Amino acid sequence: MIELRQYAWGEVHRPEATSAPVRVYVWELPVRVSHWFIFLPIVVLSFTGYYMHNPFIVAKGGTTFMMATMRFIHVVSGFVFIAAFLLRMYWFFQGNSWSNWRAFLPLRRRQWRGMGNMVAYYSFLRKDLVHHVGHNALAAVTYLLMFTFMLIEILTGLALYSQVRGGSVLPVLIGWLPRLIDIQHIRLLHFCIMFSFFAFVIHHVYSAVLVSWEERNGLIESIFTGYKFVPGDELEEDAAVRKAD
Repeated sequence: MIELRQYAWGEVHRPEATSAPVRVYVWELPVRVSHWFIFLPIVVLSFTGYYMHNPFIVAKGGTTFMMATMRFIHVVSGFVFIAAFLLRMYWFFQGNSWSNWRAFLPLRRRQWRGMGNMVAYYSFLRKDLVHHVGHNALAAVTYLLMFTFMLIEILTGLALYSQVRGGSVLPVLIGWLPRLIDIQHIRLLHFCIMFSFFAFVIHHVYSAVLVSWEERNGLIESIFTGYKFVPGDELEEDAAVRKAD
């Protein structure tokens, strides 16, 4: 029987048998909660947002109430999305070494080499997958780009909402944006970024299934449980690299 050893909060220790899989707590609860409360609102926001752009549901008695309902759901989902985004940004500075901001910024040569290895793997120029305990370098940079898109989506969304909501708080927080960019351009940017989320989700699901199948480490399950099964020697190498950083 293979011995499984459990470590909490991503702590890494040298296992007794480096070839045995080790059960490691990689994705902490705030990471998993923010993951799902970013994804689910994006689905709702995309559906309601596209309806607001091009009403495609025919309602008896007119579409006025339908549009109002869609707008309400869109606004509520938007604030849930903002809360989840802020939670993830906070955990950039409080999380373990796999969810910390240092894991996402390509500041070291090994990260650039890692991106090249993953590009070669996805383009069928490399047969073997380089294993990682957390995100691989290419995935980390991609997530960083998507977080940037999310921030732009939030700012443009709040700018659009301030045009109809008014009040004293929103104009102070976001009123500067419509003064810099025409509101129609803000609306177009807000709408177009939605399609980047579509493209990301397609590749994200594909790559997650592919890497989970290749590594056989419980990657898909880890976004629910937080745990991955990592070979002892790989865990030891990861700990040495992060200690050197």
